Amino acid sequence: MENLLIEATEETPEIKFDCKRNLLEISGKSYPENTSDFYKPVFTWLKRYLRSSDNMKVTVNIALLYFNSGTSRVLMDFCDILDEAATFGSKITLNWIHEEDDEDSIDFADLLQEDFKLLRLNLIEKEL
Repeated sequence: MENLLIEATEETPEIKFDCKRNLLEISGKSYPENTSDFYKPVFTWLKRYLRSSDNMKVTVNIALLYFNSGTSRVLMDFCDILDEAATFGSKITLNWIHEEDDEDSIDFADLLQEDFKLLRLNLIEKEL
């Protein structure tokens, strides 16, 4: 399976999914005009990747400096897919990387932790 690499723009994050290392990374800012269109190939890749093997260990690093409400919904859907994979035996670690004083980001991570019990979620304060 091919890795997925989407370069960052002013409105969209960098997405690096490395299937050989089982490392999925999303970083930057996310406020695309059409969130669904932007993330559609990401979801397609993710579903194919997770179906390729049961019981895999996957690390997901999300470091979004800013994201809009459309991205919030997408992140919930993204975590739904990860959570479903965890029900089939995959070990998913989600590292939520945030700035020290970003209460909105921390609150969103807390919401993810409440909703997705099978994901191991780590809050990591971004080093400056």
